[in-house]
Amino acid sequence: MNEQENVMKRVAIVGAQGKMGQQVVEALSTADDLELVACIDPAYADEPCQCLAGENCGAYTDLAEALDAAEPDVLVDFTRPDVVADNLRVALPRNIDCVVGTTGLSDETLTELAELGDENTCLFVAPNFAVGAVLLMKFAKDASKVMEKAEIIELHHDKKLDKPSGTALRTAQMMEGDPEIHSVRLPGLVAHQEVILGDVGQTLTLRHDSIDRTSFMPGVLLACREVGDRSGLIVGLEHFLDLE
Repeated sequence: MNEQENVMKRVAIVGAQGKMGQQVVEALSTADDLELVACIDPAYADEPCQCLAGENCGAYTDLAEALDAAEPDVLVDFTRPDVVADNLRVALPRNIDCVVGTTGLSDETLTELAELGDENTCLFVAPNFAVGAVLLMKFAKDASKVMEKAEIIELHHDKKLDKPSGTALRTAQMMEGDPEIHSVRLPGLVAHQEVILGDVGQTLTLRHDSIDRTSFMPGVLLACREVGDRSGLIVGLEHFLDLE
């Protein structure tokens, strides 16, 4: 292993105090090859950072200040649809690779944002970081080629802001036949999706359930490791998985 391979990748997380953000902080804090160097969240104006990464990780309320001070290689964003674009407009011109789990941005906006970085900068967006959800999307894509019709049912917790979910929209985009999407928002749910396909005399149901937010963390860590070797706009965790 050469000296460059020994260098840990420096990662910052914006939205660190949210439910997903806290899971990302914990996952990054235990990764041997990734160093969490900045937690960013407006909530730190009122509450101290309870970061697990130790004294090498700073807590910030301002994104630009955090990026200039901590100099991360990668920014992970789990914030809200109404702020994620502004966050990327701060990070990408600094040529920081971005891993985004916040959905709700249009394809046109993502393309525009990706152009803010240089030719070596990557904007990676995943509607879903759970490997099982990525497999469901692949299976649904394949099944839609031979089944006559399909519909998508996505179920999430009642605090989720976007409807339909980014996972459902991505699934429909990948499938043939323009499937209809149904959205459910209820307390007690985390993230769930069914694709029901029908043909003469038969149905096929594909379902994925994330019963805990830890299901997304292997995908987040994989993305943080992979973006340094990629460039431009990449949408979907399947690009980092050998699914062919």
